[in-house]
Amino acid sequence: MSITTTIAAFAVAGIAAAFALAPRQQIETEIEIAASPQEVWAVLADGGRYKEWNPFMLGMAGELKQGARLSNVMQPEPGKTMTFRPVVLKAEPGRELRWLGRLVMPRLFDGEHYFVLEETAGGTRLVHGERFHGVLLWVMDARKFLANFQAMNRALKERVEAGGAEAAGV
Repeated sequence: MSITTTIAAFAVAGIAAAFALAPRQQIETEIEIAASPQEVWAVLADGGRYKEWNPFMLGMAGELKQGARLSNVMQPEPGKTMTFRPVVLKAEPGRELRWLGRLVMPRLFDGEHYFVLEETAGGTRLVHGERFHGVLLWVMDARKFLANFQAMNRALKERVEAGGAEAAGV
């Protein structure tokens, strides 16, 4: 085996190992909302009106059904927007919305984003989070999005409790 072939084999093995051993990170937030899970869902599922209240996700378009592709616009920093096209993993009205977004290819930077609605005596507990996986996590900290998730939670709470579900047709 030539030195070039040996170097190439080590490079391929190194890249394969990097993808196989890619790091993981998770963000998880919670907020209590004084409204039913159906009222919270109505606002959460109305992606066309996000720009009216949502400081993090400015829009969500597409059908909320398993396997469908969405077109989401988010603003992780003021003045910087990005569009991504995740695939819906789960969409149970009044209970859970979950999608998987990827940057270019699997395990480069994947994010499984979720919203879980749990009925409580006072309304709904929203569990909002994302599980990240990919080689880019060696050079970035996905937890930098925590403040965005919290801001979205507070805005969703305000919208729903101010009657946003009624505006969405519930």
